[in-house]
Amino acid sequence: MNWENKSFSELTNDELYHILKLRVDVFVVEQNCPYPEIDGYDQESRHLYLINEGQILAYCRIIPPNVKFEEASIGRVITHDSTRRTGIGTELINRALEYISQTYSDSNVKIEAQAHLQQFYGNCGFQTISDEFLEDGIPHVEMIFLGKTAEKQDL
Repeated sequence: MNWENKSFSELTNDELYHILKLRVDVFVVEQNCPYPEIDGYDQESRHLYLINEGQILAYCRIIPPNVKFEEASIGRVITHDSTRRTGIGTELINRALEYISQTYSDSNVKIEAQAHLQQFYGNCGFQTISDEFLEDGIPHVEMIFLGKTAEKQDL
């Protein structure tokens, strides 16, 4: 298994295909939520993922400050169903936060999290800063990173 962190232009066609397939499989099919998956942020993002024999096991994209929010952002956080509740999700978030800290040292990190995942992100150091709102029919909240170390709890 290898962790990769690539810009959009560094992704191979196969890597991009597998990333988009996992995102659609989870966010559109599994969650039964038709929404515009291709949203225009991928080209400016870093793509952090765990890959094993061509299969993406965990993925998120890191959006630089002043692209989606004033702050840097982590989005499209996914773990393959075979790796859920194994610690991979926490490791993914920790790696994303480490990259943001090294690359955008003066930026906070803001996310829009599915509301039912507030405890997971809270354990990773995020604090809820908004009331619940619907995003594509799913309750979400805005959260901001406080800088605490993530605990060993996972999706």
